[in-house]
Order: sequence, then C-alpha cells, then structure tokens
Amino acid sequence: MSKIMPRWEWRSFGSRFGLADEQLAQMDSTGVQESDEIYLLAPGGENVKVRDGLMDLKVLRVVSPEGLEQWEPVLKRGFPLAAADTAAVLSALHQPAPGSLREGYTLDAFLDTFAGQDSGLRVVKVHKRRVRYVIGGCTSELSDVIANGKATRTIAVESEDGGAVVRAVEGLGLGGYTNVSYPRALAALIDGAPESYAVVDVGTNSVKFHAAARDPDGRWRTLADRADVTRLGEGLSETGRIGDAPLERTAAAIAKMAEEARRMGVRAIAAVGTAGLRIAANTADVVTAVRARTGLTIEVISGEEEARLAYLATTAALGSTAGSLVVFDTGGGSSQFTFGKGGTIDERFSIDVGAARYTDRFGLDGAVSDEVLREAMSAISADLQRLDGRRSPDALVGMGGAITNLTAVKHGLATYDPDVVQGTVLDSAEIDRQIDLYRSRDANARRTITGLQANRAEVILAGALIVRRVMQKLGKATLTVSDRGLRHGLMVERFGT
Repeated sequence: MSKIMPRWEWRSFGSRFGLADEQLAQMDSTGVQESDEIYLLAPGGENVKVRDGLMDLKVLRVVSPEGLEQWEPVLKRGFPLAAADTAAVLSALHQPAPGSLREGYTLDAFLDTFAGQDSGLRVVKVHKRRVRYVIGGCTSELSDVIANGKATRTIAVESEDGGAVVRAVEGLGLGGYTNVSYPRALAALIDGAPESYAVVDVGTNSVKFHAAARDPDGRWRTLADRADVTRLGEGLSETGRIGDAPLERTAAAIAKMAEEARRMGVRAIAAVGTAGLRIAANTADVVTAVRARTGLTIEVISGEEEARLAYLATTAALGSTAGSLVVFDTGGGSSQFTFGKGGTIDERFSIDVGAARYTDRFGLDGAVSDEVLREAMSAISADLQRLDGRRSPDALVGMGGAITNLTAVKHGLATYDPDVVQGTVLDSAEIDRQIDLYRSRDANARRTITGLQANRAEVILAGALIVRRVMQKLGKATLTVSDRGLRHGLMVERFGT
C-alpha cells in the first residue's frame, strides 16, 4: 500500500447543521459518491470497516487541543484475508484470537467466525451518499447515512493542515459542534440515543443556559435551563465598554455552562450575544476572551433577529393565536418586539430599553422617591415612543428575566417552577403592587422577597416599570407570561426539525 499522509479530521452528526447547510447549498460540489460499507464496532470503541471489498483498519493516533483527530491507516487488504492480517484486525478490535488462524478468510467466513452473538462485536451495515466540496483548501463532505435501517446526516472536514480544518469549521458556523467519529456516532444511532444540544444566551444582565434532548418522536426534553446574573453591562452606559470585572464574571459563568453541556454529551453548543455586545466598543475583545476561556464563539445577533427568535419560542410553546399577537422580551440592555398573527410575523424591532440602563441612570437599585420614580417612568415612556399610536393587539405575551421574576413573586415561589410560570396571566394591578413593593426597599431588603431571584434585586424595579409602560402603550390590562425565550427559539431554529 502506498504511503498515505495522516490527515486531521473533524466530523459531526445530526439532523441539520444550520448555517453550514445554507452555505453548502450555494456551493458547487466536486462530486457525489455512494457506497455500502460494513462497520465492526467493539465494546471499547475500537472498530474496523469493510468498503469496496477491502478490510480497512485505521488507528486513532493523536487528538489536537482543538479536538481534531488524526487517524492513521495501518491496513487495507482484500479478501480472502491472510492469517497475519486477520490477527491484526482482531488485535485492533481487542478481540481474542484462536491459537491458530487459518489462511484465506472470506468476508462471510470472518463475520461468521469472529462477529457472532457472543463476540461483543456489532455488525453495522451502512449506506452513505457523500456530496463533496472544497472549503478553504480542505476536503469536506455532507452525507446522508443509513445504518441498520436508521437515518442520520454527517458533515466532515479534513486536511493535512489542522489549522486549515479549524478555520474551515469556524467558517461553516460549526465552531460549537463536537467532533464525533463515525464509530461513536454509529453506536449512538443504533442504541437510539437522543440528539442533545445546548444554547448559551449572553445578555446584558444575565447569561442563560438551555440544554435539551430531542427524542425520536421529535419532542424536546429539557436537560437544564437556568440563568446566572453576571451584569455584563455594568458601567456600560457610562464608559461605552465592557469592564474587566463584568467580563470575568460572565466568562466564568459561560465556562461552567459549556463544561456542563459537554459532560452531558451534547452534539453542539450555540452561543449568541445581545444588546450589551451589540453596543460595546470592545465587543471583539470580549468575544476573543470568551473563546479563549470556553472554546465557544459568541455570535452577536441583531435586535431584529433577537425579536424573531423570541416570537418563534413563544408560538412553539404557547401555540399560535387566532388574532393579532405582540411578543416582547425585555432584558438588561434592550427590549425586542414582534408583531404578528399566528405563525406570520408582520413586524419586528428592538428598542434600547433595558432594566440595567435605567437602574444605573436613576439609581433604581435602592429605595426611590416619588419624583425619581416619575422621572424614570417618563424616560422609559419617551424611549418606547415607537409603540405610540398602535392598535391594541388581541394578545400580549411577555418574556425575559424581569417578567418571570414578577411572576415568581406573584406566586410566592421559593423555588422557581417553570411549569407554574409558563402561561401565567399578569394584570396591571399586580405589577403596580410590585412596583410599590420594590420602590420602598433597597436591594438587600428586596432579596428577602419570596420568589425574587437574589441577583435580580438591583434591576427588578426598572424591569417592572418597563413592563408596566409597555402594557399602557399597547392598551392591555393583562399579559400572558412565557417562560420560554431567545434560547428556546434558537434551539428550535438551529437544531429543530
């Protein structure tokens, strides 16, 4: 066999690959190949395959710091196999060999002799349809795979230049995807292991984490869902930059979330940033620092995209309405509004109205006078002028940390329960009651209120004022609460079916 240079390989499996699918659809392929192969999978992860009548044995030699794998071809032989080749294959599979091996094993004889029920080996018959591309000098392929009757898809990039592979993967928008070899993926597919994914939403006030598994029937099952208040936007309105301390808090929270997701065995992690990262002068430095710390690249999305994903999350969770619908998501640095009817979006936009902004501007983290409260309400009203003159919708749905905390306080939830919060109806009287509750207390006193997340104590008054003004502007005395948000919409968008 002629010498083959080892190549760095990256591969992932799943039903869809988001931006990569879109990019490859616009490219010319360099060829299409179909093949039928047989994989032999050992309990410890060892494997060999048979393709085009050849026993093909590769050994994993190196895993790079970026997670790339380098597999070295060590044997490729036609059938019938010589005794020495049979011994090499059995050794690679960590299977015991009989005292003596005969010469000339055909494929059927090899399978009958060494891959029986008691061997521990699994025989997986695989059909592949590979569409090949060249990306950044690397060989790439997008394949449809059927293994023992079960279907999946895989995307791969490989080259002798590991750096080129990393750049190509990033360019395809797959930097958050896990490198998974064929043997591992086939074993998971045959075992019926659900596909699991994670999303990190880096907001101005908090970092939200959502991990979920998609069951064979297509339904999502939550594995983890939480928010850590890191106040990334602390001081942003005064300096225009994200400070070192807020960056450190936020990077540490993201690192823990990424580590947790990887322990769960997720196939991919998507990370997005919103208002704070949209406006900070040093966003590029923040993204670089987080990537170095966590391995995740934060994609800073527009306010309009943020609004669209929030609407998608709401309609997926609560169902579409017959009449007009407004969904708003208020965060630390901005609020997103989407106007639609059923599954159709008519308009969406983002306004720089966020709880962290007004907290810093008016000192709303402490007890405030009537005058300060009026000034804050007036400023919020002026900044929400884009809502003026609009027809009142048939339904108003609110989401975000401020709204879910208002709801938890309404229910007196000592432990947050998303099932109780989801679908709750908040009326203006309840919000007014809570505004009076918060305005008379400083942050420390607010932390004693049952249902209020301790790290929300500083910004909850500003959040309540924003919610109240939105309801007034849109002529609604009630709103329906959605515990689902941007992270849930992104999960459906990137990884759903």
